[in-house]
Amino acid sequence: MTRSRLSLISLLFMGVLAACETVEGAGRDIQGAGQAVTGASQDVQE
Repeated sequence: MTRSRLSLISLLFMGVLAACETVEGAGRDIQGAGQAVTGASQDVQE
């Protein structure tokens, strides 16, 4: 494998890992918002 091809593959792999981390963080934010809505709706029902 040439050095430039290996560099390109490495950059693509790092991009995929960064995207996964971003999606994971967004998932946590959405989950937190959902829990807040659930808590608020339970408070209203009581």
